[in-house]
Amino acid sequence: MQAVRLAFHGETVHPTAESVAASPYYQLQANGPDGEAILVLGKVEDGRLGWYGQGDDIVFTRHGLLIKTVGFPENLEATLFSGADPFEQGLQHLAGPATYTRTMDFSPGFRGGIAMQATLTPGAMDDVDILGTIHHLRRYDEHLSGPAGSFTNRYWVDPADGFIWKSRQYAAPGFPLELIQLRPYTGNAS
Repeated sequence: MQAVRLAFHGETVHPTAESVAASPYYQLQANGPDGEAILVLGKVEDGRLGWYGQGDDIVFTRHGLLIKTVGFPENLEATLFSGADPFEQGLQHLAGPATYTRTMDFSPGFRGGIAMQATLTPGAMDDVDILGTIHHLRRYDEHLSGPAGSFTNRYWVDPADGFIWKSRQYAAPGFPLELIQLRPYTGNAS
């Protein structure tokens, strides 16, 4: 199937509104340090969405948050919140900065139970072009720091319903992934 291309190894993808509409699959574009790919939704289980590429590359999300990756040079094995998960509650409800701890596991060379202090801050409204459609989205910055270093995740969120249309999230320190919803799954994934 041509719409599902593994291209994380130095290639780029150029989806169009027409090519996305011609495919019956929910699609997510993932851009990494080594290339780009279009992934399709292959599994919905307990709110967790599994986005699959050709081969072994898989991205798992929940409420737009990257929660696990498989098949990359650096992977996120798990992430847990110390208290309430602001992504589950909906970022559109966040009126000011929120602080929490995320415990994260990375591989290879299993690096588990790493407590990262996080501050999530709502920002300005941005216009984001996805396949020729402009989305008016609020940007949220999540600053994480701890034993694994310091990095910032960014989320572009629909202020009406909290849907994350675009994000730049670290699968592991030094390994960011940009995720763009091309044909989003907005159904009840619980």
